[in-house]
Amino acid sequence: MGPTAKRPPVSERFSTLSKMAKQNSPSLIEVVKQVAEQQHSQASEIEKSKTVLFQLQAKFQELEKEMNSMLLETKTTEREIYLQDDAIELTKYHCENLEAQVRALYSENLKLRHDAETVHEEFEVTFARNNEYREKIKAHKHLFWEMESKMPVMIELTKKKAVVKQLKTKKEELMHDLQNPEGSVIKQVQEEITLLQREITTLKECINKKTDFLEEEKKMHAKLRKEIEVQNKRYDAILKRLHCQLNKLHSNKRQWHWNIQQLEKKAAELRKCLGVVELQSSI
Repeated sequence: MGPTAKRPPVSERFSTLSKMAKQNSPSLIEVVKQVAEQQHSQASEIEKSKTVLFQLQAKFQELEKEMNSMLLETKTTEREIYLQDDAIELTKYHCENLEAQVRALYSENLKLRHDAETVHEEFEVTFARNNEYREKIKAHKHLFWEMESKMPVMIELTKKKAVVKQLKTKKEELMHDLQNPEGSVIKQVQEEITLLQREITTLKECINKKTDFLEEEKKMHAKLRKEIEVQNKRYDAILKRLHCQLNKLHSNKRQWHWNIQQLEKKAAELRKCLGVVELQSSI
């Protein structure tokens, strides 16, 4: 019989066996004793079996709980795997976009480098042209000064200034002689002074005319100098603008080079992460 089969109570069995012992021979008493001992041992074994059954049921419940937790953990792991797969897809898409951006930046960098070289060549040509123009202006100024010093008006003006200086000296001498009390000398001196004043007036008129002509020449020269200065300022402004454009291109070139390096580093990190994720997924 199994441990869960129903048995009659021990007292009923014992009474039945006692009746059988009274009816049978005295050897049955020993048999009854043996049966009673067997019943007692079986009862203890049943109690032990119940205890083991309770322990197995408790262990089974624990195993069911562990199995449920393992199922939950398995579902969570599967969900994380799905999320990781989505993240891998997004990373791949991001890497492709970054590679496209890197290629676009590289092509743009090549184009800008070519543009910078073109601008630099144009700057060199313009700079050489400006230097040549400045040399021409210097030579023109030197030639103008030489021509101005050799002009007849300037030579005549120099001569007239020397004559005026001599006349002033003579006038001072005459003023010194006028202090003598002799009247004839004074009259002669006065006549000479009158003649000299007329000559001085004539010379002044001539000098004024020459001075007006010289002023006109100076105005024309000043106008030419202003035009030369305007041209110089214009070419200086063009040169400064070209310098600024060149500096800006160099700065942009350095910034693009730095951006490309950062993108390459980021792409390398993403490739490295992608390789690690693929290695983990293959494992």
